[in-house]
Amino acid sequence: MAAIFKRETRAYFTGMIGYVTAAVSLFFLGLYFTNRNLMYASSDFASVLYTTTMILLFLLPAISMRSFAEERRNKTDQLLLTSPVSIPAIVLGKFLAEFAVFAAPMVVAVFMPLILLAFGNVSLASAYSALLAYLLLGAACLSIGTWISALTENQIIAYLATFGVLIVAYLMNGIQTMFTSGNLLALIVFLVVLLIASVLVGVVCKSLTTSCAVFCVGGVALAVLFVARPTWLLAAFDSVLSAMALFEPFNGVVGGMFSVSAIIYYLSVIALFLFLTGQALERRRWN
Repeated sequence: MAAIFKRETRAYFTGMIGYVTAAVSLFFLGLYFTNRNLMYASSDFASVLYTTTMILLFLLPAISMRSFAEERRNKTDQLLLTSPVSIPAIVLGKFLAEFAVFAAPMVVAVFMPLILLAFGNVSLASAYSALLAYLLLGAACLSIGTWISALTENQIIAYLATFGVLIVAYLMNGIQTMFTSGNLLALIVFLVVLLIASVLVGVVCKSLTTSCAVFCVGGVALAVLFVARPTWLLAAFDSVLSAMALFEPFNGVVGGMFSVSAIIYYLSVIALFLFLTGQALERRRWN
């Protein structure tokens, strides 16, 4: 695993991805820190991290898109899968390299709450708990992107698919409100989610017919349930959508509601998608 980690980390900074993502991350972090904290003498560092979550939607897919997609495009995945390294070690090595690229600029953020001590009483516990939740949020997003990258050999598709999943997770609170209101727009939104899921299934199975079948069957079932038992449908979707609100636990931490359940949630998401990535690699190895 250490060899995979070193190889992948070096590859990020041999090209431009590592430097560009670090520069963009530091630029916006410094910009919002100056604007929100230094100019107005505010001690609320968590609000800076909250503002930069939108930037993650663009940066994290750029980090994760190359992890496995590039290997498949260059046909080096066959060498990787036949090497004397286990699948979990390959997945963890690549994931930790991605996380290192994301977390490296955040070293600067460690010192920012200490600078704010000059303005008076600052809750370091609140600031650093928000930073911990921010890192875990980024790691969860990277695990999703790693899984998607393992499903395709096209980095552009991996980037767009990851961006689409993250933007849906980012807007999930608004989507959940539409479902609970019983509005017809809720049905349309869920059909869009179903379309994304069917496309991913089609990519995994390499079959347009399978993708269309999943969408048609799911769409018919969704329409029948929406007409016949709308309360059942909305209640079930509300539970599912709550679990898909990836950014909500972090928003709670920023609002001063830090809990162990938020940490467990992010660690569970990371474990789930790294497991799915491993399963995708196992399937490709045997095929």
